[in-house]
Order: sequence, then C-alpha cells, then structure tokens
Amino acid sequence: MLTKYFKQDNGGYVLFCLTLLVSYLVIANLFFPTNSLFYVGNQTIILVSKYLCYALLAISVDLVWGYLGILSLGHGAFFALGGYMMGMYLSVQGENGSTILPDFASFINWQSLPWYWQGSDNFLITLLLIILVPGLLAFIFGYMTFRSRVSGVYLSIITQALTFALMLAFQRNEMGFGGDNGLTNFKYLLGFSITTNGMRITLLLITLMAVIISYLICYQLIKSKLGKVIIAIRDAEPRIRFVGYRVENIKLAVFTFSAVLAGIAGALYVPQVGIITPIEFLPLNSIEIVVWVAVGGRATLYGAIVGAFLVNYCKSLFTVWFPDQWLFALGLLFVLVTLFLPKGIVGLINLTISKKYKLKQLEANI
Repeated sequence: MLTKYFKQDNGGYVLFCLTLLVSYLVIANLFFPTNSLFYVGNQTIILVSKYLCYALLAISVDLVWGYLGILSLGHGAFFALGGYMMGMYLSVQGENGSTILPDFASFINWQSLPWYWQGSDNFLITLLLIILVPGLLAFIFGYMTFRSRVSGVYLSIITQALTFALMLAFQRNEMGFGGDNGLTNFKYLLGFSITTNGMRITLLLITLMAVIISYLICYQLIKSKLGKVIIAIRDAEPRIRFVGYRVENIKLAVFTFSAVLAGIAGALYVPQVGIITPIEFLPLNSIEIVVWVAVGGRATLYGAIVGAFLVNYCKSLFTVWFPDQWLFALGLLFVLVTLFLPKGIVGLINLTISKKYKLKQLEANI
C-alpha cells in the first residue's frame, strides 16, 4: 500500500523497508532463543530506535532546508528541548506511579519541585509541553527573524547561536536541570519499568509509527498547493512576495511545525537512550543533522531517512575503527557527497533507475 501510494518518489519503498526491518527485529528478539543465530539483542533494538529518532529529526530539517530553503543549524536545540521535557517526566516517576524528587535535588537543596517543574509528573501535560516548548521557541525566534527578513548565512549563524546559548544555560546547576550531568537514571514510564524488554519493543514500534506518520504529513504538505508555494519561496522569494503572498507567515508556520517534529524526536529518544544532557544542544550536533540530509538527498524527505541511518551507522563504525579521527572521516564523507553527489545517495539511485528505464524504452522503440 505504501509503495503504491509513494510510487512517484520511492518514499513508500523506504518506509516499507523500515517496517520490514523493525518487524524482523521484534520477531527475532521475542521469539528466538538467545543462542540462536537469528536472535537480535536488546542493544540492537535500542540502536535502531535511536536511528529512527534521528530519521524523524532529519525529516524535520529536510522540510525547512530542502523545501523552504532555510539552512537551520539549530534544530538540535528543539530536539534537546523535547528530550528535556520527557526527561523531566521520567525523573520524577517512582514505583507504582508515585512522584519523587530527581536524583540531583539533594545537591541543590531542593525540598520540593520548583514552579517550572510543576506538572512534570503528569504524562498528558508532558506530551503537551513536548509540543509547546520547542514550538513556542521556534515561533518566537522565527517571528523576530523572518519579520526582519534575516535570511541566508546570517539566519544559519543565528540559529547556531541560539542552540549554543541554550547549551550554556542548561549547563548551569542553578537552572535546575541537572547541570553538566543532565537528567538520567530513569526507571519508570507510565508505571512500567523502562528497562524491560517489552517496553523497549513498545518504544521501538511507537517511534516507527511516529516516523511514518510524520513522513505522511510532510509528504501531503509538500504535494499540496501550499507545498508548491513553499518550494517557490525557496526558489524565488522576491517573486512570491510580489504576487501577494505573506512569505513571513508561511516561513513561520513551516519552521514552527518542523521544530515540533524535532521536539517529538527528542522526546522519543530520551526514554530509549536513558539520558539527556546539555551536550545535545552542542552546535556540532545540529551540523551533523544537515550532513545526514545532504548525504541522503535534500528535498526528498525519504532521503533524509536514508541519510540518518547511513551516516549514523558509519559513525558507529568510525568511532570503533579510528576513534581519534572519526570526525575527519565524517567531514570527508560530507565533502565527497557534496562534490560528486549533489543530490545525495537517493539522487544517484534515482538517476541510475531513470537511465535504465530510458534505455529499455529506447530498445523497445528500436
């Protein structure tokens, strides 16, 4: 069904392969003995779950960079904010649904939760904050920059400055978010132990559904009339202003929606990894997301998914093979793709398929 629905851009094939991969992991983990050749361990489940969170984050960046033309180097901030909202909830979850103080509370003499932690013990309020906090920050930031018509490299630098400022703020112990150590030692989610095999599988499936639903929404957005306007803003913004469109409002809406997707990715990431620290705000992380999208294929959506999986898998290998030089290897990968594959991996695949199809048509005509 998905492959037929996304027949035009091959996105359905990518989602179908993801679904097959996750289905195999679930079956291999639950139904095969640990000594079986086909058994998949919990660490693999967690690793693929991380990649799925990264894929959702990459989709959010591709939406604003690939289609709207805004090179955001600060989407890691929205990802981290969503993660911190979920981390706050997990930090106060005790056994049988009881509320406890975070582990670091004793170091800063907390006797009770401060006002800005109020409601963090309620799951529904937490879900609302996961959407509102990144979305509100993106709305305020976007309103000021887009109204001032800041664009290009200047906007990219400002987004990078935003995430760096947040990293410095969250590192401070008096902020009440765990300082450099962040939030960790999570035990329960909705009253269930977060370390059980069943919970890991459940979170994996939820993350897969989040990626598929987000892709569907973004795909429909891009294929709609509004999507054509979004692409036109990327290609010829002055002309779109001239014909009467409120470019600032469109940019603001898409940028805010993209930030919400990034926040959801961060919220799904934290319970599976078990920690959230100010390092997630590091500007380098936001630059890495752009690398994922560029390697996979900008302005394709599904290329962002491919890039997130491919680059992070290579990163896992590079950190083992040459731990001191892996950043150079990652940079080299980005440079080579930019020079020789400007449309990314999926662009090369699409070009190869197109050439074969044209060749077959030519042979049939002869």
